[in-house]
Amino acid sequence: MRVPRAEVVDYAPQEPGSPDYTPEQAECLAGYRARILELTTPIITHPYWATLSGPDRVEARTALKHAHDTPAGPDA
Repeated sequence: MRVPRAEVVDYAPQEPGSPDYTPEQAECLAGYRARILELTTPIITHPYWATLSGPDRVEARTALKHAHDTPAGPDA
């Protein structure tokens, strides 16, 4: 299941101590954050990144961040 990051950020009030912040919201948000960490760890620790340096590494990471900006075509 892919949950847009904006949805995760918007899920909880700005102040976790606010009266509207429920234990269920805190649990759900903790679950989202754990899943994000689980999914990103293999990517950011992959040996591929060690093959790049300086601007090349920045450019490759930026390209990865925007990989889903363009909708896939009908053949994808």
